[in-house]
Amino acid sequence: MAAPEFVTLEVEDGVGTIRLNRPKINAINEQLYWEVRAAAQEAGKNADVRAVVLYGGERVFAVGADIKAMSQLTGSSMVAWGRELTASFSAVAAIPKPVIAAITGYALGGGYELALCADFRVMGNGAKVGQPEIQLGVIPGAGGTQRLVRLVGPAKAKDLVFTGRHVGAEEALEMGLADAVVPDDEVYATAVAMARKFAAGPPLALAAAKQAIDTGGDGDLASGLALESRLFAQLFDTEDQKVGMQSFLEHGPGKATFVGR
Repeated sequence: MAAPEFVTLEVEDGVGTIRLNRPKINAINEQLYWEVRAAAQEAGKNADVRAVVLYGGERVFAVGADIKAMSQLTGSSMVAWGRELTASFSAVAAIPKPVIAAITGYALGGGYELALCADFRVMGNGAKVGQPEIQLGVIPGAGGTQRLVRLVGPAKAKDLVFTGRHVGAEEALEMGLADAVVPDDEVYATAVAMARKFAAGPPLALAAAKQAIDTGGDGDLASGLALESRLFAQLFDTEDQKVGMQSFLEHGPGKATFVGR
């Protein structure tokens, strides 16, 4: 298999950075989203990765789909293209580890849909996000009508999707589109610092917590409670549970060193 051209996974101190690097603005084409999928799958199975940062570089996160390439597609050909794009982004959402999107510059259309696959979003104070697909005569096609409404509710989602407007950092924070706003040159460092805090936690419990919240939240309460109870009980067969509780009894909270077993 050829080495990835546009997406890399770099691992340091328990944090895996999935870096988009398709000059000049990280426009999302078929090759890029396949490479995103491969990087997400590798981050998920690599035991050296305890948390993940999605990053597009200092200037831009991702401006969305490559419109020149997409403009040539028909409805029938878009079925497969859209299916694979959605599957690639879903691979990011399915990473069983905390994921933080570090947003600089623009995260628009498919770019923001990719950021929506993260658990948290850190924005630079000069960054802008949005779902401008309506201005092209289409709608978001990789989660923008689904993950967005689950994040901020239907009215705010409709505002963004119906108008296609760009949202600045402070409004994004107020709306819940971002979880933190920092100076532009501190975005990546802030996301990595967040990731390192998660990386020190118990990997199996974090994966279970993410599964319970993401999966349980989409169903009825009874099913969600049953899932939570099952995952909770399973963790009592892990070494991390023994380590965590013994450390608490001997040294108090927050001092355990977890091994991921």
